[in-house]
Amino acid sequence: MFDKNKVSLGIAPIAWTNDDLPELGGENTFEQCISEMALAGFIGSEVGNKYPRDTNILKRALSLRGISIASAWFSSFLTTRPYEETAEAFIGHRDFLHEMGAKVIVVAEQGHSIQGITDAPVFEKKPFFTEREWEQLARGLESLGKLAAEKRMKLVYHHHMGTGVQTAAEINKLMDMTDPSLVYLLFDTGHLTFSGENPEEVLLTHAGRIKHVHLKDIRRDILQKVSKEQLSFLQAVKAGAFTVPGDGMIDFEPLFNLLSKANYQGWLIVEAEQDPALANPLEYAIKARKYIREKTGL
Repeated sequence: MFDKNKVSLGIAPIAWTNDDLPELGGENTFEQCISEMALAGFIGSEVGNKYPRDTNILKRALSLRGISIASAWFSSFLTTRPYEETAEAFIGHRDFLHEMGAKVIVVAEQGHSIQGITDAPVFEKKPFFTEREWEQLARGLESLGKLAAEKRMKLVYHHHMGTGVQTAAEINKLMDMTDPSLVYLLFDTGHLTFSGENPEEVLLTHAGRIKHVHLKDIRRDILQKVSKEQLSFLQAVKAGAFTVPGDGMIDFEPLFNLLSKANYQGWLIVEAEQDPALANPLEYAIKARKYIREKTGL
């Protein structure tokens, strides 16, 4: 299905230690995290809050385990702060990732975001951008895309629950407003399903712009609970809304087929933030690895 020379499989550290909820997995070490990634059969990782920022130390630790860095999250504030603030932080982030060999930079707009507000209902309090803010976001992302291109890297935009770019319509608007040679798309199965969208439709619409993929599944009963009880995004995570591919409600087979037909090249990253005390990270990493192998041959 996929060309093993062009598609690589990684997993995010957020299953071991959660950046937004440090109490989840606070006891798990960086070394345990990357060792268990390798043990489960993954060759790539994104960067978590416990990862060393000294690139020499990080490279050595990863190389011992056969792990590469695929990318890392970057928070932009293009709709709420001067562009120069975001650009300065972005350049440092870009240079770190470039040194680690990454080819893409994950960006998500955090202006007006409620994803980190513990008591803000994720559906009821979702932010919406004004037309002026859409312009600020689009032009700002293009400028950041040019900075990424200076290092022969690509900016991939991460649509996300609790932000101004969450729905299919909002993704469409952002893609329409931005230069396709500067702003690409991160395709996240879990966030689309959480938002009530059809991942297949989004994939078909934007297949040519997708340069990074997050694979996460959704537990249907928890999703219903989030809506009924008006839970926040962080409360949804703690309740177990997300899980690994093959353990929830999403049928990944057609998504894998569509990505393959679109000649997708890049990383497939399992990213399923859960409470590691309730969902053993190694156990779930092995479960995900087995499922993806069965469905794709990777």
